[in-house]
Amino acid sequence: MDSRIRILVVDDSVVVRRMLSNTLSADPQLEVVGAAANGNIALARIPQLNPDMVILDVEMPELDGLETLKRIRQTHLSLPVIMFSTLTQRGAAATLDALSLGASDYVTKPANVGGVQEALEHIRTELIPKVKIFGHKATDRELMTAPPLAKLAPSGSKNTTVLRRPTAARVEVVAIGVSTGGPNALNELFPTFPADFSVPIVVVQHMPPVFTKLLADRLKAKSQIQVEEGAPGRAVEPGRAFIAPGNYHMIVQKEDRTVRIRTNQEPPENSCRPAVDVLFRSVAQTYGAGVLGVVMTGMGQDGLRGCEQIRKAGGQVIVQDEATSVVWGMPGFVATAGLADKVLPLNELGSEIVRKVRAGQTPVASPSTLARQT
Repeated sequence: MDSRIRILVVDDSVVVRRMLSNTLSADPQLEVVGAAANGNIALARIPQLNPDMVILDVEMPELDGLETLKRIRQTHLSLPVIMFSTLTQRGAAATLDALSLGASDYVTKPANVGGVQEALEHIRTELIPKVKIFGHKATDRELMTAPPLAKLAPSGSKNTTVLRRPTAARVEVVAIGVSTGGPNALNELFPTFPADFSVPIVVVQHMPPVFTKLLADRLKAKSQIQVEEGAPGRAVEPGRAFIAPGNYHMIVQKEDRTVRIRTNQEPPENSCRPAVDVLFRSVAQTYGAGVLGVVMTGMGQDGLRGCEQIRKAGGQVIVQDEATSVVWGMPGFVATAGLADKVLPLNELGSEIVRKVRAGQTPVASPSTLARQT
């Protein structure tokens, strides 16, 4: 029985269709069973070809990617669809719309990468792993889920980190790391934060430039707190959330009495820039036991080492559970390593974050209470 993942490629560019088809078909686990130049042709071919996966261009004539996705979801609720979008304002906006309409994930088209070979490498490293995860026939499941505990450093080995138990210290900052499935998860999480949320929130969502600014704007529109893309020198203020800008690591540093955002383009970590580990290390160094780290849905293990640093500093860590994660890689690795204080479904993360933040606050005594104490 053929176990290859069957793929339908939909793009109005002949060059892109050929490039995708040739690169994907070169992988022995993948098979491109058809191609379509627009959404109408794709909709006709889906019942004929019965693909395991659709790679869908965003901007096409006759029927664009968004309308095609809507119609696919009317008849194929669970068919994985990965959007293949341009790195432009319009392309980013349409991609975020597609994710909200049920697209499984997205990959940006290679642009300004240096040449044909670089473009092909972009497809191999960015698109193929996602195809294998969402195609439901992947043999390399380690990209998707955490390994068993036995695969991690055994107790007593040189690589084992001695962790401090979380203290009862006041939460001074909430640091969130998220990747695949993140935009929709953040859209659900952020409206749960009240207007009087008393600490800053810093976020790494694995996304390219342009996308992160649009994500911040959309979260702001749905939230009671202020949300913005992080900018160098910006003071980290209570009741505000800062999203790491695409293609830049974001850190926080204390200067005099003010904590400020700094960005850099140092090498990627875990193949990511921005990287969760980079941000988490900086919050652990700056806030110590006052950090509440939150790791949500995402591929790979970015955030694992950063969570070690948060726990070493006496901070707390909670992660999203497997059932509500699109991909239980990032939170799964943290949970499997024993670094998570709690593992919670997405719909309980917000209330737990608010509870922990409020638990460390000093209650203000009422006038009647003060009168009884005198």
